[in-house]
Amino acid sequence: MKRAIEKEQRQEAILSSLAKLDYLTRSQLQVLHNLGSPRNASRVMKSLEPFVAKFLDGEAVYYLTKEGRERTGAKKVRKRTIQARHFIMRNDLYIAFGCPDTWRNEVKLEIKGVVSVVADALFVQDGRYHIVEVDHQQKMSTNKAKITKYRKMLELGVFKVPPVFVWMTTTEYKRKQLLKLCEGLDVKVFLASEFH
Repeated sequence: MKRAIEKEQRQEAILSSLAKLDYLTRSQLQVLHNLGSPRNASRVMKSLEPFVAKFLDGEAVYYLTKEGRERTGAKKVRKRTIQARHFIMRNDLYIAFGCPDTWRNEVKLEIKGVVSVVADALFVQDGRYHIVEVDHQQKMSTNKAKITKYRKMLELGVFKVPPVFVWMTTTEYKRKQLLKLCEGLDVKVFLASEFH
């Protein structure tokens, strides 16, 4: 009886993670839910089959099915897509920063009529906002426009304490460009390859 309850709780926790984080790789699920070996993680995920679907992108990537969304109350429909890599990169940061309770995805920051920007994620750590941006396949001009908007918000005193900007990108060249664009800001730029 105790094992059945534990199994049910673990399944609910996994489905809840997928509802919050959209797409998770097998290795991310292993870390988040202590699933042990890759083989055990795959077995656990197979037991959730009516509620989750998967596709391969280097490793198995899981997301909620219609039944999974109904069970968790998730609204967003997710499918197999190249965009999943963007979510996976963001989730690597979520895990790396210790799965903060304050973490929110797709947060709109705005001063009505002046400046508006949607951060990929936002969380508070040590009393400071951390603004997360993931550059999977974005043009550098898009990144530059976002950074300009953040600088405008800083100028206008939107934040009591200047935030930490956390970027993840795909190449050393892009990392250098982002660091240059963010000169004078408190910024950390990670490469996706540093997480696998």
